[in-house]
Amino acid sequence: MGTSSEPSPSRVTVRRSQRSTRRLPRRAALGRRSFDTTLRTLDRLAASGAQVGVHVVDLDSGEEVLLGDDHVTLPIAGLGIVPLLIEVAAGFADGTLEPFEIIERSSLDPVTTAGTWRHLKAPALPLCDLAVLAAATGDPLASNALLERVTHEKVRARIESLGLTRTALLDRYRDQRGPDDAPRLAVGSARELARLFSELVNTRVVDPAVSAQVSEWLSLNHDLSLVASATGLDPFAHDNDAHGVLFVNKTGREAGIRAEAGVLAGPRAGISYALIVAFDDLSIMHRLRVHDAFRVLGVELMEYAF
Repeated sequence: MGTSSEPSPSRVTVRRSQRSTRRLPRRAALGRRSFDTTLRTLDRLAASGAQVGVHVVDLDSGEEVLLGDDHVTLPIAGLGIVPLLIEVAAGFADGTLEPFEIIERSSLDPVTTAGTWRHLKAPALPLCDLAVLAAATGDPLASNALLERVTHEKVRARIESLGLTRTALLDRYRDQRGPDDAPRLAVGSARELARLFSELVNTRVVDPAVSAQVSEWLSLNHDLSLVASATGLDPFAHDNDAHGVLFVNKTGREAGIRAEAGVLAGPRAGISYALIVAFDDLSIMHRLRVHDAFRVLGVELMEYAF
């Protein structure tokens, strides 16, 4: 890892829980481009009982600059619709899906806990607009409509074709999950999700056209409240930033789950990242400590890229 005059990579323990003393492998970037503060913050989260998975990789060199339980499969909530968007984009590209095919909202089971489409007057939308809604706002009804149209089987096959073995879209969005339903919307590992975003921006997912389409959809994401809170970007218009910040991300939120994966690029470097935290959402302070960990990672990603 460089000449003998270079400092050794930082090694800070990120513990999986209070009940585990196992030290996890990880590497921080050299010199000023380190993630020591992130590691200490995640270590405190893990010590409090949270499960943490993190993976950060340099886009150009492929070097893994931050690791921690990145192989562990954890719930990822709405972040799990990225393979669905890939399948939809592939269908548009090969002609098996018509972008302007109209989907009636009344044909879907209602989801009333979140979303934008349920508040709109338009009772029907084309698939291409539903893909934008799903990517930009995480809209549950839009995501369910896409999933119903392309089917779980095709999404599962697409995930397998991408070589993802620890990532799965298990179910659609629901207001309530019963004993016969999947316990979670989606699961994944930080390593696979960071690598997936790296492949997307490097146009190696399915083909360049599909990669570009999915990246364009995800560049519209409005949720910049976690890692992206450190970027200073406009949540509603950040696909062409005046300061040269290239940013593409997707977040996932459920009770006790926060997840984000994305790509951040600046003049010094480009980097792909994923952070997943499963925690006891016992109070607003528990939640804010988790959100702060994402922000700390965002600050150090910005320092790495700029």
